[in-house]
Amino acid sequence: MTIVDNAVYVDGVRAATPETLDSTYEILRERHGMAWIGLYRPDREEIDSVAAEFALHHLAVEDAITAHQRAKLERYDNVLFVVLRPARYLDEVEKVEFGELHVFVGPDFVVTIRHAESPDLGKVRHRLEQTPGLLCLGPEAVLYAILDQVVDEYEPVIAGLENDIDEIEDQLFTGDESVARRIYDLSSEVIGFQRATHPLVGMLEALQRGSEKYHVDLELQRHLRDVHDHTIRICERADSFRAHLQTALTVHATLVGQQQNEEMHHLTEASLAQSEEVKKISAWAAILFAPTLVGTIYGMNFDHMPELHWVTGYPLALSLMLITSVALYTVFKRQRWL
Repeated sequence: MTIVDNAVYVDGVRAATPETLDSTYEILRERHGMAWIGLYRPDREEIDSVAAEFALHHLAVEDAITAHQRAKLERYDNVLFVVLRPARYLDEVEKVEFGELHVFVGPDFVVTIRHAESPDLGKVRHRLEQTPGLLCLGPEAVLYAILDQVVDEYEPVIAGLENDIDEIEDQLFTGDESVARRIYDLSSEVIGFQRATHPLVGMLEALQRGSEKYHVDLELQRHLRDVHDHTIRICERADSFRAHLQTALTVHATLVGQQQNEEMHHLTEASLAQSEEVKKISAWAAILFAPTLVGTIYGMNFDHMPELHWVTGYPLALSLMLITSVALYTVFKRQRWL
């Protein structure tokens, strides 16, 4: 069912709830009130029907059909076309879900085309129907109430993002390797939130500038200023979130750099320690090699080795082994190899 709610209001009171769009057009012509048609992901036929009845500009109609538009405010003669990017925070997955809402506001009609679950336009309609004095101000009052609801629904998103950032700040110093990915994902959500909220400031300022030209009620102008102030506060919070995340990313990079430096320092120390051990092993190997060399030479048992028949040959060989070993030990000790 693409027609979520469909009503004709006269003097701020619901006068009829037609079941079809054709009935809405007929009743509106008879009673000269205001039609508010709420559509949810309508098909081309329904959009074409509304466009033909209310003479909507074809460019705005194409935007409404294709969706995936940026937040904007455009005027085509006496019809306002507003694109809003509502958002809601999903606690289960700790993610921000962005929607899209198109609003056509004319002299005696409001058409809302929703492409996501948010915002809750049923709440907006109920609120306005409970305050006929506001609803009787016409389509501009409906637009104000929709803007107010969208901005109000940003508050839980702000709270959710703030909680996520607090968790990241605690996670930074725990050595959790997944924190970098979480910072990146959260930064993407904050950027998306900025793209949804920042255009609202200019849109609301444009509506306020045109209030006198289009004879918008003074009380309604005050309400719009309140929504404008609320939007500015939300945009400032979003900007601060992005700054916090950039700082967190810098801190994370610094911590990773420090950790890598510490690991390199430990590797260098281990390499130096290993080098010292190699020196010691090499020194002792040289010391032990000298007597082994002497013993090997005199153990070859050649017939023509005059030293084998010397009376002092054996003491001389032992002395040579000892002197060579002591000399090498002394040299290595001075070189701090031992």
